[in-house]
Amino acid sequence: VSTQSTWGNSGALMAATTPPLPGPSGATDALIADFVTFLKRRDVSHGSYALARRTVEMLREFITQRRWSTAKELIDLVHNAGKQLESGRPGEFVVGNMARRVLRLIREAYAQCANQNQNMEDGGVNAVASLHELLTAPDRTCDYNVPFKALRGNIMQAFQELLEELECSAQNISMQALEHIHVNEIIMTLGHSSTVETFLKAAGKKRPFHVIIAESAPTYQGQDLAVSLGQAGIETTLITDSAIYTVMSRVNKVIIGTSAVTADGGLMAVNGTHNLALAAKLQSVPVIVCASTFKLTPRYLCSYDQDSFNCLASPAQMANYQEADVAGAVHLAHPLFDYVPPELVNLFIFNIGGNAPSYVYRMLSEYYH
Repeated sequence: VSTQSTWGNSGALMAATTPPLPGPSGATDALIADFVTFLKRRDVSHGSYALARRTVEMLREFITQRRWSTAKELIDLVHNAGKQLESGRPGEFVVGNMARRVLRLIREAYAQCANQNQNMEDGGVNAVASLHELLTAPDRTCDYNVPFKALRGNIMQAFQELLEELECSAQNISMQALEHIHVNEIIMTLGHSSTVETFLKAAGKKRPFHVIIAESAPTYQGQDLAVSLGQAGIETTLITDSAIYTVMSRVNKVIIGTSAVTADGGLMAVNGTHNLALAAKLQSVPVIVCASTFKLTPRYLCSYDQDSFNCLASPAQMANYQEADVAGAVHLAHPLFDYVPPELVNLFIFNIGGNAPSYVYRMLSEYYH
């Protein structure tokens, strides 16, 4: 399975090999450098939504401050900036996804300007071509080198629409909760996903159900979710990760979150999700994944290629300094993520609706091409 980046370089992207940004240097170079430094610090207090929004806002400021006259120049600027941003945190795909979304909206804004200009040349009449004309028309390759006065305004409007989409993504997912959670059902989840939390609380306002939460050792984030759902009046049971298979036969649905959705419909989810999905598969329990569209990434990952996508955290949560004599003779690995293949997932609930894993490839073509 290939892990080639859609930026055009294979393997992990390194900052040392990234070409310099074209145009005059100054505040915009410092803007990119500061954001890369922020990414390298790996502040876990910022979730995927906050990171996606901050990336879009930074790129909007970057485009505003940079000097450019055509869409081709702007695409090159954002393309090179995206390489540098992705090198700051190779295991976090949201940053690269947002840079690709910005490239897409630049192309769409240019196409909008080109169509408006063509309509004006035709005398304001937007003729509808016949099916024969559409099939026999020659391919038109857009070079993005024609300057348009309205291009900057269209791009800024597209930025605002993208930020509004990000802001409403969790709410749009939670609005679908009543379609998937029914009265007195038993739901199982793992760890603490803010999207899943909002989804469950939205359903808990209308109907009673029971949630079983695996604590997700060694971070034990499931305990935080159990407290939050309990305060919302939802019946909750907290279990250890080793008890997942034992209670799976009583579960009606498994609802989880994810850090990224890969091009084949697989998941890059919190460590322990693969075991949960395997247990659900053996017990014929459907697995539902709540994810926003900004988590769609045009990459293929595989469980045996850990270095290309996984991140290792400090093993101090598994062995403290008092156990240094024993831990010094043991190699401790603390991976943060699991790869879950698409055959273990039954349904994705995106902010635009529910889709099967086999439909992810079509969504990628709509968002990034």
